[in-house]
Amino acid sequence: MNNLRPDSSCLILIDMQEKLQKAMSNVSSCIENQELLLKTAAILKIDNIVTEQYPAGLGHTIDELKNLLTENTEIIEKTTFSCFGESNFRTTLRAKTRKTLIVCGIEAHVCVQQTVFDLLAEDYEVVIPADALTSRNDDNYRLALESMRQAGAFITSTEAVIFMLLGDAKHPDFRTISKLIK
Repeated sequence: MNNLRPDSSCLILIDMQEKLQKAMSNVSSCIENQELLLKTAAILKIDNIVTEQYPAGLGHTIDELKNLLTENTEIIEKTTFSCFGESNFRTTLRAKTRKTLIVCGIEAHVCVQQTVFDLLAEDYEVVIPADALTSRNDDNYRLALESMRQAGAFITSTEAVIFMLLGDAKHPDFRTISKLIK
């Protein structure tokens, strides 16, 4: 795992939608960690991409997260399980020229996992904050984490990602961000 830096990273939030999130295991803590990641991304000016799986049927990104998106956040509608299957996602991601992707969302064993496999195949470095994704059941979640790790993704926690992005207690945004964690 290379050094995680704000200027070479992009946060990808997959399918945190109204109807989907209601069926997920441990969704409250997952959302809290995604909020931390989005707030950190805003402070550190890290690009984000948000996807929505068939929003006409599943609703849009939940308000708790949508309210934290910056004005330059791309929200991409898709029907493919892998985000990479959607041409608008590929175009948007390639335009950002970021090689390290922090990936979170739902469901870990479907859209997240398939996206991660495709991203790794395209030589992106993928970081998974395990506490910022979930599935409907814990077995599928655990198997997805293990599969993504075996494929080459770096699995860690939200807090670890945040401190890796900061890199130093002398970082100018350290105090602001560390207050979010407490």
